[in-house]
Amino acid sequence: MIIRLHKQARTTPAIRAEIQAATGTHVELAKRYNVSVSTILKWRNRESVEDRSHTAHRLQTRLLPAQEAIAVELRKTLKLGLDDLLVVVREFLNPQVSRSGLDRCLRRHGVGSLRDLEPSTPSAVNHKPFKHYEPGYVHVDVKYLPQMPDETARRYLFVAIDRATRWVFVQIRPHKTAASARSFLSALSKTAPFRLRSLLTDNGSEFTDRLFNKQKQASGAHEFDRLCAALGIEHRLTKPRHPQTNGMVERFNGRIAEILATHRFQSGEDLAATIERYVWLYNQHLPQLALQHQTPLQAMKHWQRDRPELFCKRVVNRPGLDS
Repeated sequence: MIIRLHKQARTTPAIRAEIQAATGTHVELAKRYNVSVSTILKWRNRESVEDRSHTAHRLQTRLLPAQEAIAVELRKTLKLGLDDLLVVVREFLNPQVSRSGLDRCLRRHGVGSLRDLEPSTPSAVNHKPFKHYEPGYVHVDVKYLPQMPDETARRYLFVAIDRATRWVFVQIRPHKTAASARSFLSALSKTAPFRLRSLLTDNGSEFTDRLFNKQKQASGAHEFDRLCAALGIEHRLTKPRHPQTNGMVERFNGRIAEILATHRFQSGEDLAATIERYVWLYNQHLPQLALQHQTPLQAMKHWQRDRPELFCKRVVNRPGLDS
């Protein structure tokens, strides 16, 4: 029989059994076995002579059981990394939770590793990583938004994301037209702290006339192209029927789709406020693996420190939407 004792144990199971069977006062037994009175009390009050587990009977955690269940479900459904999930949990569930405490919670529920949540079968498609770019190369796309009960027509989310810093700028527009695209680009050029050098869009009629003329080539006369030329921006187009070329903005649109699928909105204003708040969180509080665990805003600040000539204004934190 193998007996495992604590390194500083003063008693063995045999001695503990003697203590339980012995007669005399606690002080006498403590002197006889050269242990403390509290040790005598402990073994006299127990029926067994084996060491018990030293694991705490009550876990020290900031999250309530219901909050833990929500965090675990978010981990399984959205496949969020630990840092991303920590931001969401602090924002919407419990601002006091620690990173280590959330990690222990996920491990306790068997979802500590994102790799274990992925399908076991390897993907047949090998996605090539993006080439290294400086700030100013921006992907632009449009996403359809669901029509809210207080709206008479659906609206459209114009999205721009910088390839180098993953910084995102969005606007909701009532129409998916060239005029809307032009207004969005004008607002983007005024908001972006870096100088816009190149834009990558698909071949939608709001961006180009490439697919709507006999030559099947962009004429440059489209009003979006004209504004790009006026601002000194190169306008690039994806290959037709190849949305993966604009995959960076498509992946961000996927995040927006998850928000739309997991929230209930009372009005168009409620929907717009939720999207705006998420973009604020994304830019300022969600570290990303592609940015060496920095947020887009932190990445922009590092770029501005090293390459100030790429920027036209100072990068600053945007105050919280509830302040």
